[in-house]
Amino acid sequence: MKLISWNVNGLRACVNKGFNEYFEKEYADIFCVQETKLQEGQINLDHGEKYRQYWNYAVKKGYSGTAVFTKKEPLSVAIGIEGEEETEGRVITLEYEGFYLVNAYSPNARRDLSRLAYRLEWEDRFRAHLLRLDRHKPVVVCGDLNVAHQEIDLKNPKSNNGNSGFTLAERGKMTELLASGFVDSFRHLYPDVKDAYSWWSYMPKVRERNVGWRIDYFLVSGRLAPAISGARIECGVMGSDHCPVVLELEL
Repeated sequence: MKLISWNVNGLRACVNKGFNEYFEKEYADIFCVQETKLQEGQINLDHGEKYRQYWNYAVKKGYSGTAVFTKKEPLSVAIGIEGEEETEGRVITLEYEGFYLVNAYSPNARRDLSRLAYRLEWEDRFRAHLLRLDRHKPVVVCGDLNVAHQEIDLKNPKSNNGNSGFTLAERGKMTELLASGFVDSFRHLYPDVKDAYSWWSYMPKVRERNVGWRIDYFLVSGRLAPAISGARIECGVMGSDHCPVVLELEL
């Protein structure tokens, strides 16, 4: 089974930069996107009868948003975190026979860290959501989680220490999530690989020089770790300031 996750930073713009071509070429079993930045009816992605589509739109126009395209019809679909009002379009949960798939776009703490407190509180609620699911069946979590977990996960850790996405608090929440029973699929296979990034600033020549961050992930419940047969970062795929990340599972 092949799963792909991509923060497209505006799906309508990404479609004009090769999204559909990549989508069709990869022909993933499940394809998740974040930061769609659109409302219902603002795009028509027609993949015939190959894929079912599930969307979570933010109330605020041109902001956030997630979507999942899946070949196999899920048993159930839930929007947002269970029991909570969803206004920012950040979470979609699909239930399949053997696992749950959770597509997420974690809040950004902002450059001035003005949203850090909210981000940390959201992390606790999100982790609780994943653990509730995990009690029933294994979970696959993907998306832009907006944190570089370790120093190896960004080009310039020293100069970025304490910046949004690399604060000790945000990194600690990722540590806490992994410690609760989840596995970072890429690091599971490649614990020491350096210069593997999924996001680059739009500043001149930053991506060309690979001055990036790895903030897009596939995490799996620990008992699914033996099923991980492949994990890669498609750094050569353009169309967004992020690139797609891929997980292959033998289920």
